Amino acid sequence: MRHDRHSPIGVFDSGVGGLTVLKALIERLPLESTVYLGDTARVPYGTKSPEVVTKYSLANAEVLLEYGVKLLVVACNTASAAALPALREALPIPVVGVITPGATVAAHATKTGKIAVIGTPGTIASGAYQQALASIRTDLEVHTQACPLFVPLAEEGWVEGEVPRMVAEKYLSGGLLSRGVDTLVLGCTHYPLLSTIIQQVAGPAVTLVDSAHATADRVAEVLQERDLLKRERLATERHYLVTDTPNRFIEVGARFLGHSISGARQIDLKLKG
Repeated sequence: MRHDRHSPIGVFDSGVGGLTVLKALIERLPLESTVYLGDTARVPYGTKSPEVVTKYSLANAEVLLEYGVKLLVVACNTASAAALPALREALPIPVVGVITPGATVAAHATKTGKIAVIGTPGTIASGAYQQALASIRTDLEVHTQACPLFVPLAEEGWVEGEVPRMVAEKYLSGGLLSRGVDTLVLGCTHYPLLSTIIQQVAGPAVTLVDSAHATADRVAEVLQERDLLKRERLATERHYLVTDTPNRFIEVGARFLGHSISGARQIDLKLKG
């Protein structure tokens, strides 16, 4: 299939978290059409093996290719850690993950060279952020912490008040923040919804890095390099696909996007093997 400037950008995640990346993309590239796929039937990816995550990711990509996307954004830290090589080998279009853009911003932001990364157990166990940071700067000291309870808090809209603050203090105070870090990477696409609480617990001396905006900037660079940027306001479309019934996706997704979602369509993934 031929791709041109008017072709949409494809974005996938295991559920609603990747909508924070989609929101950043729309803000950065408002003329571009987008197709978002949330694999809500198989969420979460963070507890699954790299082999299974790769299989799901390839199936997601196959669906998005049917929509003629010109670039694929893997808006999931777990899938970015596990599946990028397989996706880049299999697809005829550019593939952008969320880990390298976020790591690049963090590596340039830190003044002490001490960086903290928080994410799902799968992302932290993969070592993907540690490897990405080390490839950019060899002198960095990287500390990590899995924060699995942040995901359900974000999805339930519990982003303010005593409960999320207690959870954030449990994860961050003491071990992680006692090591002199001055930069904290939000290594899960759900976590930006909790950024106010996380910043309060981390303190003003710690810079939070949201990979979503760094990823949107990288997408703009790739499209510019390949002369694929859409330049006209005509016919900008937003499509939303889910693999489970769309009701909860529409409800929760509105919190992530900041506006209502209309017309989410349920599809079946063709899983191979």
